[in-house]
Amino acid sequence: MTKEVGDVSILFIGSALVVCIGLLSGMVVFWRVPSLRTTQPPTFQLASTVTIIIPARNEEQRIQPLLESIALQEGVRIETIVVDDHSTDCTREVAQSFGVRVLTNETLEDGWIGKSAACWTGANAADSDLLLFIDADTVFSSPTSLLAYLSEYEEMGGIGILSLQPDHKAERWYEQLASIFPVVVMMGMNVFTVVGDAVKSAGSFGPCVLCRKDEYGAVGGHESVRGAVMDDLALGKKFQEKQLPVRCYSGRGIAWLRMYPGGFRQLIQGYSKSMASGSLATHPLVMLLINAWIVGGVLSPLLLLLFAAFSGEVGFLLVAGTLVICYMASVARAIRKAGNFSFWTVPLYPVLFLFFIGVFMYSLYLAKWRKRVRWSGRDIQV
Repeated sequence: MTKEVGDVSILFIGSALVVCIGLLSGMVVFWRVPSLRTTQPPTFQLASTVTIIIPARNEEQRIQPLLESIALQEGVRIETIVVDDHSTDCTREVAQSFGVRVLTNETLEDGWIGKSAACWTGANAADSDLLLFIDADTVFSSPTSLLAYLSEYEEMGGIGILSLQPDHKAERWYEQLASIFPVVVMMGMNVFTVVGDAVKSAGSFGPCVLCRKDEYGAVGGHESVRGAVMDDLALGKKFQEKQLPVRCYSGRGIAWLRMYPGGFRQLIQGYSKSMASGSLATHPLVMLLINAWIVGGVLSPLLLLLFAAFSGEVGFLLVAGTLVICYMASVARAIRKAGNFSFWTVPLYPVLFLFFIGVFMYSLYLAKWRKRVRWSGRDIQV
């Protein structure tokens, strides 16, 4: 064996080890994602009404499917409040056409971020014992979704937060390209590892947050996290500080969402505004495992295309091919848990990881150097 071949073999073995660690890390950090029961009827009559609070800024295109799905809900007494966060489109008119209560936040006080202010306004106006904060781009999957959601919350003790991450619905190419993003968001919540809820959650998911109004008030509600870009994580932490449980579940079968139908630029703005700051809430060990999974995903095709080929060893080629197939399976399994992403993207997984890294670095630049991000026509200080 020549020195060059020997050096390539050493590089191959080292890279193969990194890839194996990445595969194992991805499995450990995304071991099991629990979801709520959607077919079993409740064992008791719900005693409480629920106020659904929808913060909405320029959501005329996305809020209608949500309001339609709310109108179809069965077995639950519902008060719906849409808080128009100074929209410049017809969000208010669309909401009013469904006969729901519409409030308006015209201006923001210093230190407030729009969504937090809208949620706070809606919560203060709510008449129900239960509050459900839901993003305008979320849609209930069936007429019994809300009943199943509330029933599970009550069976879990009816305290703290029960938050859901809805299934992502991807239609256009750039949404498929971003399939790794919701996976990492879910991984970063700390609670889907092999140890389950032995590690405290990073907070709550943002699209669907269910809690009791009295507990919300006791922790200070959104007023206590008024300046947080990731208000969902910050609010969850406030509940945890009061020793109230914060549970994070998959919303599969309960709700789905399509986050960025407005185009590639909207997707970049949406994810870059929160990724860097959100990562700070992730447990350091979980973050290390996530990074190992990403690095392994970038390196694994390198084994097949470079080191294995240069070595000329058939055994190395077989090992490299096996590792690439295993990584494809790992990515396919992960994105399937996050939404309806197409499997044609799976062979392109190194590109998916590189795209994620690029947007994360841009988010880091915005958070650490520019100190500002732009979203829905507003500049937000971070």
